[in-house]
Amino acid sequence: MDRVIFHSDCNSFYSSVELLSRPELRDVPVAVCGDPESRHGIILAKNEPAKRFGVQTAETIVSAKRKCPGLVLLPSHHDLYREYSKRVNAIYARYTEFVEPFGIDESWLDVTASWHLFGSSPGAVAQQLRRAVKAETGLTVSVGVSFNKVFAKLGSDYKKPDAVTQFTRENYKRVVWALPVTSLLYVGRSAAKTLAGLGIRTIGELAAADPAVLTAALGKLGGELSRYARGEDDSPVRSIYDKPEVKSVGNGLTFPHDLTDIDEARSALFALADEVASRLRAHGMWASSVQLSVKDPQMKLITRQAPLPSPVCTGRELAQAALALLAANWRFPAPVRALTVTALNLSHSAPEQLTLFDEGASSRSDKHERLEKSLDAIRGKYGHAAIAGASVLNRGLGLGKLSIDDPRKKRE
Repeated sequence: MDRVIFHSDCNSFYSSVELLSRPELRDVPVAVCGDPESRHGIILAKNEPAKRFGVQTAETIVSAKRKCPGLVLLPSHHDLYREYSKRVNAIYARYTEFVEPFGIDESWLDVTASWHLFGSSPGAVAQQLRRAVKAETGLTVSVGVSFNKVFAKLGSDYKKPDAVTQFTRENYKRVVWALPVTSLLYVGRSAAKTLAGLGIRTIGELAAADPAVLTAALGKLGGELSRYARGEDDSPVRSIYDKPEVKSVGNGLTFPHDLTDIDEARSALFALADEVASRLRAHGMWASSVQLSVKDPQMKLITRQAPLPSPVCTGRELAQAALALLAANWRFPAPVRALTVTALNLSHSAPEQLTLFDEGASSRSDKHERLEKSLDAIRGKYGHAAIAGASVLNRGLGLGKLSIDDPRKKRE
């Protein structure tokens, strides 16, 4: 028996939440944006009227206003978005325990064993779910219904807003295979370019391609995309009672001013890595590799990764690896707008092959770990800004509220 999978996607989520309290703006172009004063001046979300002007997520405010001079800009309220996300997912959980969020505004539901309790068909239940979300939250959702997660996701994207689309065993070859390959989950710009080089531009052409050729061109992703296009995705929908798997831990920041020297970048990397390591330790995890992302003022992004000599959970070791990546791939004074440090290849243990010559290095690593765990305890009691490395103080990098001369200021 085929599974019955829903993918429910809140339409224009950030802007829709904002417009709940601003109904007079519902029919005019609106975008939610970051704070230009903090140089987070990009579009985070837009409503349907703004989409018709070609406004896109992640483009700069300047670019968006050029397309749509009458665009109304609203500040973001992330706590509010998280609250509405919880409310929407609570509605989903009334239909099944198998609810797997995919970001803040979309979720998969496996209703294979439960849909018959709520309606005469999976499509009817999806319509009921759509109406319930709208009635109880004021938000609209688009729901895809299919026999696997990938096609369900494709269904929720197929028709927006406030719609239900079904891809079945009977219609997917006719409808899905005619769609551009970029419609398929995980086909990004780079993969699409590689596939185009192979003459593959539709999902049907992808399904018909030799899996060995796809694997040779795209590695593991090629084999996965081949299965997805043929409707062979069998990945499960996680239960709400399952603890989410942590695959990476990252921290990034757009700086108040461009960084143009290695000393500022070093301070930033150590502060970012310190936060990443603190979260690793909270999860009881170690990282075996590190990733550094660098964005310039023109929003061009480069990303580099490197393995670590052994699994680590300290900010010092993550920062040193990130700094080595920066030194190898960036030439100052070329300006840096933003940096992100991400710990990858995580595990719940730190296996290490020691030799007679490793004792000193291992001892130093243990010492750093004990020190940083002490910092965790201080921050847990007094707040994250209670203590930080001296190199981040008074740098003006937006790395926190600490200043070298303010902890003991007079209290009037």
